Amino acid sequence: MRVLALCALPLLSGCLSAAVDLVTLPVKAASTAVGAAGKAVDLATTSQAEADQKRGRAVRLREQCIGEEQRRAARANRRPDYGRCKG
Repeated sequence: MRVLALCALPLLSGCLSAAVDLVTLPVKAASTAVGAAGKAVDLATTSQAEADQKRGRAVRLREQCIGEEQRRAARANRRPDYGRCKG
């Protein structure tokens, strides 16, 4: 009987491996789903650095518009209309 059990051991190791894979599959799938959701949230949110860059770009564009409006007004001999500059 012991010889039969020892002979069957290598055959059962494949079954045992498959059983372990089957048992751990839901855990692996859940961690992958959480990882994907976390990545999606990260892509959907704006970091503070990105918000600062966006605000800095808007400020630079407004200052550029103000400068252009001042030059146009000086050429046309009128007062600058800063309402033309958005922001």
